Amino acid sequence: MPDFFTADDGARLDFTDEGEGLPVIALAGLTRSGSDFDYLVPHLPAGVRLIRPDYRGRGGSAWTGAKTYTVPQEARDVLALMDHLRLERAAIIGTSRGGLIGMFLAATARERLAGLCLNDVGPAIERAGLERIFDYVGRTPRARTYEELAEKLPGLMPGFANVPASRWREEVRHRYVETPQGLALRYDPALREAFLEAFKGPEADLWPLFDACAGLPLALIRGANSDLLSVANAAEMHRRRPDMIFAEVPDRAHIPFLDEPEAVAAICAWLGLMA
Repeated sequence: MPDFFTADDGARLDFTDEGEGLPVIALAGLTRSGSDFDYLVPHLPAGVRLIRPDYRGRGGSAWTGAKTYTVPQEARDVLALMDHLRLERAAIIGTSRGGLIGMFLAATARERLAGLCLNDVGPAIERAGLERIFDYVGRTPRARTYEELAEKLPGLMPGFANVPASRWREEVRHRYVETPQGLALRYDPALREAFLEAFKGPEADLWPLFDACAGLPLALIRGANSDLLSVANAAEMHRRRPDMIFAEVPDRAHIPFLDEPEAVAAICAWLGLMA
């Protein structure tokens, strides 16, 4: 069952905390919640304590407004959760937005991190991937039922192949709530405003955040068909960190589900570095 803690500004933030051993905080993508890691859980080795927060405005956590939906605020919330759980250090698995938060923490609170695993994200983000997110964030789908959208998802997710229909049915339940009026978002629609605001102006140089991971056990998982993390940028990350564990997942775009054999092998090898 989800638990919760109260952030410094009074916001109630949900999380789940399962297992015993190395604390691993799993941070989901922009609009997603801790349930995204359901697919990974059965594949984790013994000795892992998996902690899955819902960001403010997502999942079961409080909606606190567009101005609070930022990477720095969400990073502060991760540290507040660690303080709540009395964790001096934790490893982070960061999917997309979660990886940006992980790199931000490496640059601002490195002593709190035991390692970082990035799922299809890096310090350079392709414009094509951002524009695809612009198209859907904060907007409800036209489909009225889970089944209707599950049938449409393969066509709406270019770059994915060999995905069973059961997975698309799971995905729509993770992303939306079925109501008599149709499908509703599982997050605050104001996240759209926050996301668009974050990408106004000149592109930020995030490579210093990646370089701040020096010395931390590091892993990168890339969807082979990703439109967010390019082959060239993944190669540059590997050049800067030749010891980085790297896996490319075939038949996946942004983002791998993390139960693919390549992803599981990389995560387990990364966890082994901290055993």
